[in-house]
This record gives sequence, structure tokens and C-alpha cells, in this order.
Amino acid sequence: MNIAVITRHAITNYGSLLQAFATQKVIEDLGHNCEIIDYVRDDESYFKHEVTLLKRKSDWYNNVFKRIIYLALRQPESILAGRKFAKEQKKYLKLTKRYTSEQQLKENKPKADAYITGSDQVWGPVADGTYDSVYCLSFTNDADRRLAYAASFGRTEMTQELEAYYYNWLKKYESVAVREDSAVELLSKMDIYAKQVLDPTLLLDSKFWDKYLMPIKHEKYVLVYQLHNDKKLGEYAKKVAEIKGLPLIRISASLHQISRSGKFVWCPKIGEFLSYIKNAECMITDSFHGTAFAINFNTPFVEVLPNNNTGTRNMSILKLTGLSGRILKNDEDVYLASEKVDFTYANKVIEKRREESKAVLARMIQLNK
Repeated sequence: MNIAVITRHAITNYGSLLQAFATQKVIEDLGHNCEIIDYVRDDESYFKHEVTLLKRKSDWYNNVFKRIIYLALRQPESILAGRKFAKEQKKYLKLTKRYTSEQQLKENKPKADAYITGSDQVWGPVADGTYDSVYCLSFTNDADRRLAYAASFGRTEMTQELEAYYYNWLKKYESVAVREDSAVELLSKMDIYAKQVLDPTLLLDSKFWDKYLMPIKHEKYVLVYQLHNDKKLGEYAKKVAEIKGLPLIRISASLHQISRSGKFVWCPKIGEFLSYIKNAECMITDSFHGTAFAINFNTPFVEVLPNNNTGTRNMSILKLTGLSGRILKNDEDVYLASEKVDFTYANKVIEKRREESKAVLARMIQLNK
């Protein structure tokens, strides 16, 4: 069968790219053809992304001087990182032609036997703060098969208006599987049945990801992989590195993190990114996919929950794997990073859930076919 997947594949973010690649690979392993729909809104292209984000900061955007300063500092790095990620996307993903609007998709959508809303925060707000129904397969028609695998809202609370919006679109799906237990509960309140499944990156074991590792210069180190702006995370990681007597390495696609603690490695390639996680003595992270790969590689880690409302996805995978004890509760608890992490239970759970989740995806695709 020919499967077309819509997901957040083109963001300058390692997790976004890797989950798209994993989805594609697993669908191919099930015996089907898979394409990632190359949907990139104009306002989310790496040329315009920073302008879109800035428009949401009215005090900066409405001040000409501040606007110039902000874009002068942020836009060049965004474009450079975007170009590097675009090369990686072309290397790892089987992409359709480029679409930039819902109308383009409606007029000439990819031909497929089934359309899947893929993983990541596909049902969360896009860069301008609005919700894009393309990720709810609004470009398809009622004759098309609509499916969702490991989709995420990225939140646990909804307004009545937002709930009505999702109900309108998701009731049209033939099958729905989501990533977080909280998403199962949200959909249940809407009278939509959904199963909880693993993130696509966890459907492939560490031996698979080992094939993509690339050499890195550092041997023993503490690693920081940080997505959110939380000074406490960097301060904590610095203390951990000092206690362990190891260098602190920080990897990021955001050049402005160069001013934060740790030796900065900017925009490593996908294989290098994976190697940094696999070989770390300990990783300090607030990233869901950073956590997922730490679990898959059995890399000791400390989870610093994001200082916003997106931490439910991190807590969900830690609860599932019995690793909630890795969550940092006291900023001074540097010894948590030195505690041995027993991955025995987590490995058993992931192995079991991996097979179950693959079976869910296989049945979902083959249903009535």
C-alpha cells in the first residue's frame, strides 16, 4: 500500500526529523511504501520563522529598533541551521513535492491508499500560535482513509472552542492512536476512542540507531540537550559536571545557546547527535526525544521538566518505563546524576510496547484491506 504521512518533519529540531524518519522506516518494514508529505507553511520556512515568532511578541515587534536587533541576532542563525536541517531531511526522508498551503494540498494531494497524521506535537499550535487543520487531514475527503499514529496535543487542557475544533476533525478518522496517556483521556472526553502507543523513535531499537552513529571527538563527558529557556537547567548541569570531574558538552541547533554553560557543539549532524547521547556519562535534558533516546540507549540521564505546559509528554514516557525517579525535584540534588540507573524494567516495557505498537499500526493500515 502507499501511505502518505503528514507530520512536523521540517522544524529545525532533532526529535521532529528523527520521529518522521522512524515513522517512515517502520511503515516500510511493515511492507508498505511511505512518503512524508513535504508541507511547510510559508510563515514556518526557515527564512521567515523568526519573523513569525517575533510577531507574537508585540512589545518587540511594534518597536522598530527592537525588531531590527532581534532579527539581526536570531534570523541568520535560524537560516543557517535551517539549511543544515534541510540537507538532513533530504538525506533521511522520502518527501513528496513541496506544499505550502492547504489549498495546494486540496488541489493536488499525494495519491495514497491511506493518509496518516504522524507523531510529535502535530495537534498543537503552529509557529503563529494558531491551529492548522492540515495536520487533521483537512485536505482529504470522506472517501479517503484517515489514520493517526502517536499524535500529540502537547498539552492536557483545552478550551471548549478548541475541543469542538478537534472533535470536528478527529471524528472523521478511521483509527486514532496517540503518544501520551493524557491524550487518550482528552479524546475520551470527546467520545473519540484512542489507543496509546510508543513514539516512532522507540519502535526501532538501539541496534537500529547504532547503524547511524558517527564519530565524535569527545570521550567522557556530561551532556546537555536543552530546548527550553531555563537557566536552572544549565546551572544544574554545570554542578553535575564539576562533581563528576568531567567536561560539560552542550549540543543544540540554536546558536544563541553558545552563551550558556558547557562546551558548545552547534548543529551536529543526525549521526553525531545520536552518538553524543549514546556515549554520554550522563545527560541533562528537558527534551522528550532526548529522554526517549536516553532510554533506548540506556544512557543515564536527569530529566528537568520544561518550565512551560509541555512536560506531560516527558512525564508520560517516564511513568510508562518506571523512570519517574529521574525527574529533578531539587535543583541542588547533584547526586541524582550519579545514581546508577537500572534500565531493566524500562527495557522490558519498551520491548513489549514496541511489538504492541507496531501491531496497532499494522492493523490500522490493513483494516478493511
